[in-house]
Amino acid sequence: MITDNVLLTTLAAILLTLAAHVIARVLARKLSWLPMVITALVLVLVFLFLLQWDYNHYYSAAKPVFDHLLGYVTVLLAVPLAAMNFKGLPIKKLTLIVVLASVIGALLPMSLAYLMSLSHDTILAFATRSVTTPIGLSVADLIRAPLPMANLIIIVSGLLGGTLARFLFRGIDDDRAKGLALGLAAHAFGTVEAWQISHTAGRYAAFGLAVNGLVTAVWVPIFIGALSG
Repeated sequence: MITDNVLLTTLAAILLTLAAHVIARVLARKLSWLPMVITALVLVLVFLFLLQWDYNHYYSAAKPVFDHLLGYVTVLLAVPLAAMNFKGLPIKKLTLIVVLASVIGALLPMSLAYLMSLSHDTILAFATRSVTTPIGLSVADLIRAPLPMANLIIIVSGLLGGTLARFLFRGIDDDRAKGLALGLAAHAFGTVEAWQISHTAGRYAAFGLAVNGLVTAVWVPIFIGALSG
């Protein structure tokens, strides 16, 4: 009986989350200025309120499933990358942009945290700011940063980037630039928003997210280890 209840609760949590995502996706198509990720989060909270479902109960049921799927989703980003036409692309310039974004995305927030006299653990957690959750948490584990803090920083920065992108992109017509910027600055959340712009933007966002994550996962542990040593 307990197993059945857990299964039903987990299934209900998954269906509620998917319903929020589908509705948010439909709304984003009709209202281009509406950030899909934020809309989905708001809808989840509205559904929980209407159903009188405790958030902690919902979270404990949904988290294990979506945590498990998150790694697979990150790997699936290779699909749009494989579909990209790299012929004629300025690969050297793109590589330079990604490397700079990786370095600045980690060192700038760490420096600001240091100037604000935040704790050592918090400064380390900010090193993961610019990468998607599975990679960021792996990096946080390697550099011994607090995982909950790193997770919070990644999520908040992604939400802010995905939300503000539509306003910051006014006057910019190049979907490649939009997608790359979203993937680099707002990782998974930005990639979701990029796919709402166009397939081109989505592919470039996936490229930025994946390559930035790979670069960051290599140099940040080495850099932090050298500082600690």
